[in-house]
Amino acid sequence: MVANRAVAAQPAGPVAAGAPIANKLEDLARETSIDAGQALTTNQGVKIADHQNTLKAGLRGPALLEDQLFREKLTAFDHERIPERVVHARGAAAHGVFESYASLSQLTKASFLASAGKKTPVFVRFSTVAGSKGSADTARDVRGFAVKFYTDEGNYDLVGNNIPVFFIQDAIKFPDLIHAAKPEADREIPQASTAHDTFWDFISLMPESTHMVMWIMSDRAIPRAYQMMEGFGVHTFRMINAQGTSRFVKFHWKPLKGVHGLAWDEAQKLAGKDPDFHRRDLADAIVAKDFPEWELGVQVVEEADATRFGFDLLDATKLIPEELVPVRPIGKMTLNRNPDNYFAETEQVAFHTGNLVPGIDVTDDPLLQGRMFSYVDTQLTRLGGPNFHEIPINRPLCPFHNLQRDGFHRQTIAKGRVNYEPSSIDVPPIQEVPPSRGGFASYPEPISGNKVRHRSETFADHYSQATLFWQSQTKPEQQHIVEALQFELGKVSVPAVRLRMLSNLVNVDRDLAARVAAVLGVPVPPASPRVGNRKYAPSPALSMIARGNPKSIVGRKIAFLAADGVDEAGLQAVKAELTKSGAVVKVLAPHLGNLRGANGGAVKVDDLIVTMPSVVFDAVFVPGGDASVKALKASGDAVHFVREAFKHAKALAALAGASDLLSFAGIPAAAGATVPGVSTSLDTNALVRKFIADIGVHRHWERAQKDSIAA
Repeated sequence: MVANRAVAAQPAGPVAAGAPIANKLEDLARETSIDAGQALTTNQGVKIADHQNTLKAGLRGPALLEDQLFREKLTAFDHERIPERVVHARGAAAHGVFESYASLSQLTKASFLASAGKKTPVFVRFSTVAGSKGSADTARDVRGFAVKFYTDEGNYDLVGNNIPVFFIQDAIKFPDLIHAAKPEADREIPQASTAHDTFWDFISLMPESTHMVMWIMSDRAIPRAYQMMEGFGVHTFRMINAQGTSRFVKFHWKPLKGVHGLAWDEAQKLAGKDPDFHRRDLADAIVAKDFPEWELGVQVVEEADATRFGFDLLDATKLIPEELVPVRPIGKMTLNRNPDNYFAETEQVAFHTGNLVPGIDVTDDPLLQGRMFSYVDTQLTRLGGPNFHEIPINRPLCPFHNLQRDGFHRQTIAKGRVNYEPSSIDVPPIQEVPPSRGGFASYPEPISGNKVRHRSETFADHYSQATLFWQSQTKPEQQHIVEALQFELGKVSVPAVRLRMLSNLVNVDRDLAARVAAVLGVPVPPASPRVGNRKYAPSPALSMIARGNPKSIVGRKIAFLAADGVDEAGLQAVKAELTKSGAVVKVLAPHLGNLRGANGGAVKVDDLIVTMPSVVFDAVFVPGGDASVKALKASGDAVHFVREAFKHAKALAALAGASDLLSFAGIPAAAGATVPGVSTSLDTNALVRKFIADIGVHRHWERAQKDSIAA
């Protein structure tokens, strides 16, 4: 039951007109309850004397209907779940702050972008799309990247994804897309996976999806961490300045730690061994004060230049290559606080593409136009009525006043006789605010034409940008796309669907289609019909490897494998250097407690090797010590650990005689060969320098990691 509040609750509306709360955490504190140390009461505040037993007629008699304490508790329990989101059900979130770099008044009159250094509280929710709330974080999927800005002009929601394009061009196809991607309707399987007939049947019949398919089959669909993935607004939006000039914009979130992915085999194993991998990583980073950071950037296009790209800016299946329009950084977002309660904040937060502020507006993108309806409509069901904006996590910081009243879960107690407008009874009456004083006004875009159900011919080229994406990937990244398509289409049981998808892939790249067809055991079919064939120069910005990520190892998780008899001096020396560089080091051993050092010292063990698999770490180090190395060679778990880390292209290092473990595991670098990302040395300082550089690369995809060692 709810105890007395540590912070006195206030009305859900603003404290007073003209007195906004400057800090979202202060605002949420008004609703924060701390039960520890309080008297146990009912929801009405009545103290409870016995919370262990229901009210019965006699010691062994039946329970009585009059037991209000029992009925109140069970009623709350029976109704404590709300319908999960149809899409983006599995999410993780954090609070933070956005700080603008400079005044953007030449582009927009939005107040939160009006001056350098202006700070705006934010709440960010990351999510997968297809899986249920109970699915795994590391499924191959699009990731939602939704940001709620609590600006001084009202809430602004930038609701995007970690991929800059989408499957479809028109929102009327969205239910079909999701129904096809979700578990098949007859048996409700597979969960959180597109590797089944209905998805690929739909996709193969929708050539406009081909560009998105290339992204979703790439490592972009299995990010290493939320803090290591890009975010995109997907659609083309407008920025409007005080003079009424409108420009088209594309929004980008660039992670300051770089853009990195998992190995596909690794992601599948994580789904079983640590299904909460991404949400745990986000929460742990914030606790460790290794705050995730992104730069917000914009691609700006003058309206007069909108037709110069050879595709339609209103087509959500297209992107503007950064080589054609560079991304201009406009501010930085830092996530610095975890939610206090998952349900109250992460689950109940309600985003909407229509939550706009003056200076930012939508365009006629037909997918975006559909989202403008869908978000509010779904919140009405999921959050129980029209007053979801009064839930603390959704409530704006600035004052809000209107004549909307009543309905489910209304919190504000609205005083007065008048609930309509205009009115002469209230003096002064509630008033509209003209645009010149900050009122929101939609951009007066000229509109003409007949009412039609038709797709513009400017949306017709479905393959050119898919080819651009393919040609922009490095060889290892292309191989990962091929393997993903082989896996997914290999799960398809209807031959016609596989052939139809291969016909679409021929239009992307014939070699790609041939490599997939070879595993499926079929010849390459003729290309499907196409319209347009625009040629693009490869774009390094589309590759996670070629883009040039920062080499920092801050926040990287390093496993030290050791046993009794370990060289404690070498272990501690390497650990000190890695920790100084910002890495997180965990000592794993066959037993908990302390390890006996070779020279009589002791080393604290953090976890068992058997309970902490290699897939949750970024790199592996093996210290010396003859007895330790001998024990690890005798441990199947330790040998599997280093083999699996090698297979997944991670950095490995071994000090002194510890290279014997790598040799025993079949890793060739230990025998004197030069293999990227594997270091062995007798010199501690030289080894540490090389190991840090190898970790900074993130993954050494260029080594033949797929079949070289069976892990």
